[in-house]
Amino acid sequence: MPYTGEVTVGGPADVRELPGLTITKVATPPFENNCYLLRCTATGETLLVDAAGDAPRLLELVGDGTLTTVVETHGHWDHVQALADVVRATDAKVAAHPGDAADLPVPVDDLVSDGDTVTFGSVTLTAIHLEGHTPGSLALLYDADPAAPHLFSGDSLFPGGPGNTEEDPQRFNRLMEDLEAKVFGPLPDETWVYPGHGRDTTLGAERASLPAWRQRGW
Repeated sequence: MPYTGEVTVGGPADVRELPGLTITKVATPPFENNCYLLRCTATGETLLVDAAGDAPRLLELVGDGTLTTVVETHGHWDHVQALADVVRATDAKVAAHPGDAADLPVPVDDLVSDGDTVTFGSVTLTAIHLEGHTPGSLALLYDADPAAPHLFSGDSLFPGGPGNTEEDPQRFNRLMEDLEAKVFGPLPDETWVYPGHGRDTTLGAERASLPAWRQRGW
C-alpha cells in the first residue's frame, strides 16, 4: 500500500520506504499525537520523533531494530507522556532544544540547537529551531534528496497554518518569521511535512497561504 500519512488512534501505522530510511507514522493518545519512528535500513538503528503516548505500541513498532535516540520536538505534556517508559525500556538517549529541556519528565542527554545534526546509523537529520509554539520547538529535516526533503515539524507547522501561539502577537510573529526564513525560504515545494497531529502536507500546498496566515494572525 502506498504511504498516505492517514493514521488514527488504535489503527495501523503507515510506513514509507525511502532509500536508506524507513518512516513509520502512528497516532497515539491522548490527543491523536503523531509519533514517527525513523529506521536506518543499513543498520537497524532507530530514532523516535516524540514519545507522545502508548509506550507499548511504540516499543512494538521498534521491532528488531535498536532505538538509540528520542528527539522531542517540544516539551508540551501531550508529546512526552510515553517518554519515561520508552527510555526505561531501551536506554535511548533523549534530545531536545535547551528552551524546552526543563519541561521534559526525564533528563535530556543531548541539547540540540538550530543547525545541529542528529545522527543514527547512516542517517543524518538537521535541527531547525522554530520559536513560537514553545520557546524551544524543533523541526527535523531529512534532506538526503535536496529536491524532495522530509520535514518533521512538531506542532510548529500544520496543514492550514502555523502552530498555536495562544493569540500572543509576539509569539505568532516570531514563529512566522522562523517558518518563512528557515523553512519556506530555503526548502522547495516538494518538501513533505510530517506534523505533530493530523494529516501530512507539503510546503507547496501551504506556501500560497502565507499572506493569509499573516493577515489573520494565527
